[in-house]
Parts: sequence; C-alpha cells; structure tokens
Amino acid sequence: VARCVIQSNDLVAYENLRIKNLVKNHCLAKSINDAGWYQFRKWLEYFGVKFGRITVAVNPAYTSQECSNCGAVVKKSLSTRTHVCECGFEMDRDWNAAINILKLALSTVGHTGTWILDPNALGDSTSTQVGEILSEQVGSVNKESPHF
Repeated sequence: VARCVIQSNDLVAYENLRIKNLVKNHCLAKSINDAGWYQFRKWLEYFGVKFGRITVAVNPAYTSQECSNCGAVVKKSLSTRTHVCECGFEMDRDWNAAINILKLALSTVGHTGTWILDPNALGDSTSTQVGEILSEQVGSVNKESPHF
C-alpha cells in the first residue's frame, strides 16, 4: 500500500505523530499497534526515497480542529466526526484535517498554485519535517498527479 501511495503521487503529507505517546492510551494502544502506523510511515519514507518522491511530516497540532476554510479553531471531542464552523463551512472531520495537512505540507515545499484534494492522489521523496529546507526535493511537486 505504501508503495502504491508513493508511486501514485508527487507529494505525500502526513502528521508527525509520536506513536510511543499514542500507545500510552490503553484504549487506543491495541488498535494503533495493530494498524502498524509506525511501520507504514517507515515504508512511506523508504519508497519515497526509492522512487524520488517528497514525503512531508507535518506538526499534528490542531489539524482536525482548525477550519480549512477560514482558519478558526473549532474545538471538538474525538467522537465528533463532522467539522462545523461558525463561517458556515461543514465537512467530515477527517477531510478537513487532510486539507489542513496538505496545506501545511505545500507551504513547506513552497507551492503557491492551486491544488485539488483527491483521496486517490497522495505521493512523495524523503520524509521532511515542516520548516526544513527542501530545495533538492521540490522538483516533482509541480507536476500534476497522473490521475488528473
């Protein structure tokens, strides 16, 4: 799956989650470990390098609470699955977070054009923390996904 994600896209952005801290929550630990989040990230990074794609790990703070439309922070519990903002914007919580994660990643690589969020179009080169210099990695970001 990681290889397919990487090969299908020019940029792959994901939250820089600290898995060790997440599994301290006994309610979530089994699910997180079963899903293999850490290993999946390692495979994304490996295939990113192998296929010359950019991977960007973004700070996870407020990605699901910030409105991707206006930027306001809308506090919600984990059980709230729909993002509803005072600006009138309403969207699935995970989609809203995905848009915010993509925006953060694109701002890191210097992309200023338009973009389309497509669940079938996510891709990357080496994993890079937000704020690091990406001059060698930016080349493939300007290409459109082959899905469009």
